[in-house]
Amino acid sequence: MLRLDHLAVAARDLEEGRAAVEAALGVRLQPGGQHAHFGTHNLLLGLEDGLYLEVIAIDPEAPAPEGARWFDLDRFDAAPRLQTWICRSDDLGSALVRYPQAGAPVALARGDLRWRMAVPRDGRLPFDGVFPALMQWECNAHPAERLTASGCGLARLVVRHPEAGRLADMLGPDLSDARVVFEIGAPSLRAEITTPGGLRVLE
Repeated sequence: MLRLDHLAVAARDLEEGRAAVEAALGVRLQPGGQHAHFGTHNLLLGLEDGLYLEVIAIDPEAPAPEGARWFDLDRFDAAPRLQTWICRSDDLGSALVRYPQAGAPVALARGDLRWRMAVPRDGRLPFDGVFPALMQWECNAHPAERLTASGCGLARLVVRHPEAGRLADMLGPDLSDARVVFEIGAPSLRAEITTPGGLRVLE
């Protein structure tokens, strides 16, 4: 089984990402941390139902990694946008037998958080980047549990792709989440988020 874990907004610069997301949602982001393996850093926002949102960017003070960065950040050069949705599994190895195109597992850590995430060799996920990144937590803690309640929650995640039907059929046996819908269109993600100021959208 796959469960929606969090959403990632990519940015060229972390402060640019902060400004864009805070303007879109009308709430403030919270500090995150660094990911030494990929040379990135992030900011976080707690969502309802144990989900969270991260804004992620290349850390200019970190050394460049040996391989490609996750979330296709090496090639990212655009305004901040919703780049990736991440699903967790309790058995990443079995999930990657079913979805080998998701990449190879990489052991990661940030503080006392430990997890493995599947990352394609070139950093780019299948289906033009709208296939979910797959991960497994390997610690008792979860970032969402440590974040201050924001009053925000995910109402709907729209995954668009010209082959949306094939993607939905592929993930259907393992992903059961009424909030995730698939639509035919140009490859993109759209998150409809309830906030204290009403329904807002991240794309």
